[in-house]
Amino acid sequence: MKYSTYLIFGAPGSGKGTQGKILGAIPRFFHFACGDVFRALDTRTPLGQKFLEYSSRGELVPDDLTVKLWQARIADMVRSHMFKPDIDSLVLDGIPRNVGQARIMEEIIDVKKVFHLTCPDRPALIARLKKRALKENRFDDANEEVIRRRLVTYDKESKPVLAHYGKAMIKEIDATQPPVKVALEILKVVTENL
Repeated sequence: MKYSTYLIFGAPGSGKGTQGKILGAIPRFFHFACGDVFRALDTRTPLGQKFLEYSSRGELVPDDLTVKLWQARIADMVRSHMFKPDIDSLVLDGIPRNVGQARIMEEIIDVKKVFHLTCPDRPALIARLKKRALKENRFDDANEEVIRRRLVTYDKESKPVLAHYGKAMIKEIDATQPPVKVALEILKVVTENL
């Protein structure tokens, strides 16, 4: 059974986590941020050991391993009845991160819509990330050079995921609006699909 899924997609700092949490707070929606997978990783497991192997060498974790980690965590959520795939829609942010992951995940998720949170004003995005860094103690977001590298990586590796899903699946939303307006645009589309 494929999971009925909504993807929240955008550059770092575009508000994916905020919108995922808002949608996930509504009954019958389950928000799952990919970052949670890695933060909750048990490095004593074989999968955790494999992940550690790559990350300790400063290498990117291969797509198939990333998706396996994600699948293992989702399976935990199903077993604990936090996520009920027969009645809940899955809301993902941070995965798939590239076209390779999107292809692997086609067997697992049935994507209903991709919400692309756009923020073409890069200086505003950088300012937003710096502000978040101070507020949430995300020190990796405090360095402008690191932020710029993350944005280049997003453009090069993640943005092509949009073309993978195609224009008909994408709903572009201006992420520079107040979060409540972004949420309203997302909810309008979601309610049309019910």
